[in-house]
Amino acid sequence: QVKLVESGGGVVQAGGSLRLSCTTATYGIILRYIDMGWYRQAPGKQRELVAAISTNSDTNYGDSVKGRFTIARDNAENTVYLQMNNLKPEDTAIYYCSAQFSRESQYWGQGTQVTVSS
Repeated sequence: QVKLVESGGGVVQAGGSLRLSCTTATYGIILRYIDMGWYRQAPGKQRELVAAISTNSDTNYGDSVKGRFTIARDNAENTVYLQMNNLKPEDTAIYYCSAQFSRESQYWGQGTQVTVSS
């Protein structure tokens, strides 16, 4: 079992910034060798991909966050970050970190709440 730990959520005004962090509490798991992603789920909506980063550091973003959010790795810290700028009220959601080992093996963090006030 892989335990992912997110942090960095909170309440921010529209136009503000937050940085989310995802690391692992499971010994021996090195995130740089895993495809990682950030997803979010707003009330009454399906979970959606926000950003993903491959083991080759190729990145992929949801259309609604392109140009505003950046996903990155800090291999020395064994952490994946999501830098969120110019936040909008519609970005309000629970944000989940994901570790994708294979098509059949994906682990999730517990989620961190992001609330953007207008």
